[in-house]
Amino acid sequence: MSAALIYPLEGNRRNLILATLASAVGFWGWTIIAPLGVKYAGQLSLNAAQTSLLVATPVLVGSLGRIVVGALTDKLGGRVMFTVILFSTVPPVLLVSLAGTVKSFWLLLVFGFLLGVAGTVFAVGIPFVSAWYAAPRRGFATGVFGMGMGGTALSAFLTPRLVESIGYVPTHLVIAGLLALAGLGCWFLLRESPARQASTAPVVPKLVEAARLPVTWQMCFLYAVVFGGFVSFCTYLPTYLRDIYGFNLADAGSRTAGFALAAVIARPVGGIIADRTGPRAVVAFSLAAVAGLAFVVNLQPVGEVATGATFLAMAAALGLGTGGVFAWVGIGSPAGKVGAVTGVVSAAGGLGGYFPPLVMGATYNAAEHSYAIGLLLLAGTAVVALAFALLIGRRRARGHVQQPA
Repeated sequence: MSAALIYPLEGNRRNLILATLASAVGFWGWTIIAPLGVKYAGQLSLNAAQTSLLVATPVLVGSLGRIVVGALTDKLGGRVMFTVILFSTVPPVLLVSLAGTVKSFWLLLVFGFLLGVAGTVFAVGIPFVSAWYAAPRRGFATGVFGMGMGGTALSAFLTPRLVESIGYVPTHLVIAGLLALAGLGCWFLLRESPARQASTAPVVPKLVEAARLPVTWQMCFLYAVVFGGFVSFCTYLPTYLRDIYGFNLADAGSRTAGFALAAVIARPVGGIIADRTGPRAVVAFSLAAVAGLAFVVNLQPVGEVATGATFLAMAAALGLGTGGVFAWVGIGSPAGKVGAVTGVVSAAGGLGGYFPPLVMGATYNAAEHSYAIGLLLLAGTAVVALAFALLIGRRRARGHVQQPA
């Protein structure tokens, strides 16, 4: 980044807002199966394991694809990659609609796998917005961009209601249209930061180089817990609320939307606090809260107020953690490698969200209506991650990330 650049750069807010909106639409496309998981389970007579596999499948491609997409963003820029990802999501959305219409579980799995391309949008936005802000403000920038996760709230709240009001196929046509409009908006309205350093290195060596950085793997583990926890709750919560509390599709969707919204609001807060205190403190607080709250969820709190407060607190804790981790990534990654590191780390986060729903479905005790094993595993994992977060980083400074040990 050139020392001659004077911050703030003209256009930084505009491009941050546009990138966040594009991400929100992409996240909506990525998560259109999960809010209808209860519907699919009823129509296709799916058991808990099959339902968990169905809702988790889009996460897989959205996770692994981020590795390559992050490196390509360093090379081609965010404007190009946002456009490509959003337009590439349109066909899978329409194919998912077809699979649901013919009531084929296996087609839903296949097309849901392809739908995962939408989840790679996150690996585009982090390097794109980071280039628009100076290092002390990147926690804020990546935190605000992370509010694009709100697309999961839109999906959870609106998708089942649209299906009820205008029909199953028209709902998917509307979402496909929004993705196409967002793609056009990115192409014509976004522009690259003058501080961006385009990479000329081949993609594969660049990924190998990023994989060798200690910060990459340290952040991979932490992000797999906090973002993976967020994704897994958002994808499996409708099914969980049906099994444990007997909610119908619309009510479960509303509460899942509230969960996602709380995490979305907390994410930029985590980034802002990380700019001031250092990311490690934010991430440590988040993980401690997740561990305690996972145990409380396991106790199945009774009553709307107690249950709602518990899940909202869990969402806020996960949101703070995601903001804190990517403040760590944005400042701790070498210049010109933010996209590659982001791709690997965000892939780890997505994979962290892929396996928990499978574990929840496999360990569900139908006789006792209990997900105790899965929730206690989450609590234990958060404790291990907390110990790890406290160990890495040797110093803390205002606006400066700890150097990994």
